[in-house]
Amino acid sequence: MNVCHFSEIHAAESVACLDKALGELKDIWEEIGIPEDQRLQRTDAVHMHIKNLLDMMIAEEEGLKKRLLISIECQEEDGLTMLQLEKDLRTQVKMMLKEKSARQSELKSLIQQDQDLCDILCDDLFPIHHERVPSQQQLQNYRQHIKTCNQERERRHAEFVGMKRQITVLMEDLEQHPDTSFEKDAVCEDEDAFCLSVENLSALKVLLHQLESRKAESGALCVSIRGRIEELWEMLQVPEEERESLMQNTRTSTKSRLNTLQVELQRLEELKKKNIERVIHTIRSEIVKFWEKCYYSPEHRQAFTPYHSDDLDEEVLREHELELERLKQDYAEHIELYDAVSIWSSNWTLYQELEKKATDPSRFNNRGGNLLKEEKQRVDMQKSLPKLEKSMKAQIDQWEAAHCKEFRVNGQPFLQYVEDQWNQHRMEKEREKQEREDLLFGTTIRTPTKRRLAGTPTPGKTRKVLTAYVY
Repeated sequence: MNVCHFSEIHAAESVACLDKALGELKDIWEEIGIPEDQRLQRTDAVHMHIKNLLDMMIAEEEGLKKRLLISIECQEEDGLTMLQLEKDLRTQVKMMLKEKSARQSELKSLIQQDQDLCDILCDDLFPIHHERVPSQQQLQNYRQHIKTCNQERERRHAEFVGMKRQITVLMEDLEQHPDTSFEKDAVCEDEDAFCLSVENLSALKVLLHQLESRKAESGALCVSIRGRIEELWEMLQVPEEERESLMQNTRTSTKSRLNTLQVELQRLEELKKKNIERVIHTIRSEIVKFWEKCYYSPEHRQAFTPYHSDDLDEEVLREHELELERLKQDYAEHIELYDAVSIWSSNWTLYQELEKKATDPSRFNNRGGNLLKEEKQRVDMQKSLPKLEKSMKAQIDQWEAAHCKEFRVNGQPFLQYVEDQWNQHRMEKEREKQEREDLLFGTTIRTPTKRRLAGTPTPGKTRKVLTAYVY
């Protein structure tokens, strides 16, 4: 049986029920004796009552229909009634409410994570409405934001830990304690409690840079004082045992090492004053060494009058120290040129020695093969010296242009000095050559080409030549 058959049965039963009710009402009205006209009125009233009741029921169902239509927004699907469609929609609404709850729960969790990260990084919260239901894309963007913030937190934390360790080591080395509240928070407090803001990390970098600069300055001062101490050790001839003892005491922190060196320097300065005469003589020896290294002329050396003074007091000592310091600075600033001059001088001396050996007749008595080596060396030196001089000329021209003065060696411009040395060398060779020719000419005249008979008079010309040679 289908649905339509059941509907017909219900309709027939409803009509039968209505007929039965009307029949009973008529019987009651007859027994009561109600006139016919009144019975018709009462029958009309029943009909009206039933009609109103049915109209009311129809109106209610029509209202239900309208509500269903509004609820499903007039969406209809093939084969589905409005009620079935509403049931499906309610199922979907339930699922959506569940999705809404899940999204709101995740949003709440993300907001809490974001708040914690913002407290650590001192950054702004992610821009999202806390009361509205977020879309999947918004949640994805929020998740990515939290991931990025976590990575940034890890990076900043690693940077902070690294700087904190360096700062701690530097403070210990400098024997410095945290002074400000920021320094105490950074060094003394728990690492996880430190705010990893950009400003705090920047301030930490500034503090680290300041400590590194302070250590560098202290280190440079230690080196400077150490150098002065070594100079005074040499001047005062301090035993090696005392020097080693001080070196053992300086293998500590930078601050302690600086204090130890300053105390030793003060002790040596006082000792220097007590041994002023010996110290001045030691400094004079050093001054002479640097005069030679810097190729000072005798006139230039003579210009430093305290060197020749016999009044060895603190003022003379001070002038000697200043002169030695000036010479050291001069040598350090121009060491490349002075080294080049030294190389040229060594090569020039060697070349002159090889030139003398080349003109020495006794060289032919050599049987060890040195003759060929020396000749090859002399030829190589004769070629390399002009190249070296050319290279030095370029250096000197550049130096003179930068310093606006001449580069002098032994009181004269270096290039003029080199030219004078070559001229002197050529003149010496010419002189030696002339002497050899004179000697050779005289020896040739004195050597007879023929054996003369006994008693043969000697020609006058021969006597004149011999007389000239002897002269």
